[in-house]
Amino acid sequence: MPPVKFGFGQAVTRKEDDALIRGVGRYVADVQPDGVLHAVVLRSPHAHAKFKITDVEAAKAVKGVRLILTAADLKDLGDLPCHGIPPGVKVDVPSYPILATDTVRHVGDSVALIVADTIDQARDGAEKIEVEYEQLPHIVDMEAAVKSGAPAVWKNQKDNVCFETTIGDKKKTDALFEKADKVIELRIVNPRVVTNYLDTRGVIAEYEKESGRLNITLSSQGPHVMRDVLAGDVLKIAPEKLRVMTPDVGGGFGTKLFPYREYALVTEAARRLKKSVKWIGERTEHFLSCAQGRDNITIAKVACDSKGKFLAFSVDTLADMGAYLSLYAPFIPFIGAEMLPGLYDFKACHIRLRGVYTNTVPVDAYRGAGRPEAAYVIERVVDHVARELGIPRDTLRKRNFIAAKQMPYTTPTNKTYDSGEFAQHMEKAQDIADWKGFEKRAKAAKKNGKLRGIGLGSYIEACGGNGPESAKMQLDQDGGVTIFIGTQSSGQGHHTAYAQIVADHLGLSPDMVRTVQGDTDKIATGAGTGGSSSIPVGGVAVGGAAKKLGENLKIIAADKLEAGVGDLEIAEGNVRVVGTDRQVSFADIAKAPVKPELLITDDKCEPPAATYPNGTHVVEVEIDPGTGHVDFVNYVIVDDFGVTLNPLMLAGQIHGGTVQGLGQALLEHAIYDKDSGQLVTASLMDYALPRASHVPPMSFETNNVKCVTNALGVKGAGEAGAIGSCPAIMNAIADALYRAHGTPQIIDMPATPQRVWQALRESERAHTM
Repeated sequence: MPPVKFGFGQAVTRKEDDALIRGVGRYVADVQPDGVLHAVVLRSPHAHAKFKITDVEAAKAVKGVRLILTAADLKDLGDLPCHGIPPGVKVDVPSYPILATDTVRHVGDSVALIVADTIDQARDGAEKIEVEYEQLPHIVDMEAAVKSGAPAVWKNQKDNVCFETTIGDKKKTDALFEKADKVIELRIVNPRVVTNYLDTRGVIAEYEKESGRLNITLSSQGPHVMRDVLAGDVLKIAPEKLRVMTPDVGGGFGTKLFPYREYALVTEAARRLKKSVKWIGERTEHFLSCAQGRDNITIAKVACDSKGKFLAFSVDTLADMGAYLSLYAPFIPFIGAEMLPGLYDFKACHIRLRGVYTNTVPVDAYRGAGRPEAAYVIERVVDHVARELGIPRDTLRKRNFIAAKQMPYTTPTNKTYDSGEFAQHMEKAQDIADWKGFEKRAKAAKKNGKLRGIGLGSYIEACGGNGPESAKMQLDQDGGVTIFIGTQSSGQGHHTAYAQIVADHLGLSPDMVRTVQGDTDKIATGAGTGGSSSIPVGGVAVGGAAKKLGENLKIIAADKLEAGVGDLEIAEGNVRVVGTDRQVSFADIAKAPVKPELLITDDKCEPPAATYPNGTHVVEVEIDPGTGHVDFVNYVIVDDFGVTLNPLMLAGQIHGGTVQGLGQALLEHAIYDKDSGQLVTASLMDYALPRASHVPPMSFETNNVKCVTNALGVKGAGEAGAIGSCPAIMNAIADALYRAHGTPQIIDMPATPQRVWQALRESERAHTM
């Protein structure tokens, strides 16, 4: 086939953006069925309490109120399940009821649902419900939670530990620590953060009177998981009795992958009332009900020889699960723990991982889902080791990086890296950032009363292995094609990306390729979008279906053109005889097909392994010692994504992920008050998010090494920016603090001006003692 203008590797602009920019996108809040009723959830004001609903009659009497549901009304419904149990790990999963029964376990816990004609009437009804609370001791600090005598979130959980597991070889690790010349330890905090996407969660349930089917529209990262969990685990109905649809989605970041209580509540309300019911979460409600992210505390130890060669790695991690186990919750820190060795050639490692209950909102997947936490640990530790040993940070990394000639390389945690040139992308990033010229710039900054620091973070992650995913493709009457696939775009640009893959096989422009997602009636199966798998898995399925369709079109055209299939080529929506002007258009084939069954193809991808994107972020910062304010001077990223499908969209993914990491490093922190258990950062007035003014210009390049386990050669890219950014930013800040007085300062995220200022004052005191 001739070269394709819109194919793989081309910087095609996103076809979906026109509607979104003009404000004609269709999000869940825009869906307004005729006669729709409105729902409000009554939530607990206490972190831990026994409760009893003493009166709902006054609420029922409020004008417009149609239904009130409490736990007593939902005895036929199942709990929200936990499917993310790590292999071989015993987890005693507690009940996660759709409404709390007699005990609430975090502020925002769901107590009742009120449905009324208008949202204001529903709110009025909620205020009339009388609830008696008997407060119980609570715990919101996971380190305190595991101590003997701490208040119990669940009575049957000893010391609030919901699971404990180990990874690696303890005997071999201990032996290497015994023979080590140096053992260096560091305590590292990954603070809790709140996902803040553009559109809050929402759901609309509609009841079909004739069939008894339920149709729900919600903001998700894939409707099939929603349907299967809600129908099978909670509503106890056959999957075909529930249709789930997802329109435009304004960001998901992992936390829209799984069902929440409101989806089941609203669907049950629609089933009982036989009317449409709508719930849209408010922003503060989002802070109190959506799964939160990160929240790990880690003690990490490195054993090394006298030359700084790493021998073994020992890690002990506490991971806060919140009050209940969300759908994938235990699996998130587990998959992160498997990536703790990072890019380094450790001979052995041993990891102890404990999940901990606290009286807080449940924690689950958030962009990177465990891998950012792992990369942050190892990269902060490596910098600390370098400083303790007096070895340059880049020299220590190169001395211990896994070499390209060692690929495929199996880590002590049993992850097999297929490809990568780790020293090469670090050196490239350093060259772009002018690492060698930094000392001169630091001296100039010091003369101006500022502190300069430079840091790097080199990461690797496992992603692009979710599935299986299938794609169906059909030739349309206009000569274009429609793709039906179970992934779900939440801002990534699937419509453009899949069109580019189709273009490689059929030569069609993006406007002739239509993608249908987000409807369980139209799409038979789907793994959804998560773990950077849409292109590595969904894209492979799309490519396979497109290739089959191209072959079929040649078979049909061969009859029409009276030519051999081998003499035909596809170009710009036509099948033609090579070297001639004899051709037949796709549209003509679609209008009068000889064999209609050949106009629909499908393909399936079941990934044989995860992909392992990797890269280096280099960050240069300047700190005002009088205020602790951090400014970015330079930001350089060099990544290995195997093969680049669309450089424009790839850069957008990296920029977006990096800004989320920047927010975590400098600004974001979900803080619970220890005395009251209240989430004190429960609104955008109290929880700081990065603004445009916080975001530095970024230099982004690739150092791609083709993935040998993926049919397209690609490595997942959606989470990478959030993984490399935090350690690079924090290492740069730590470098500036060290340069101030020559005293190492361990600073945790978020590095707010107050924390940086305090670290400088502590450094001054240590320096003068």
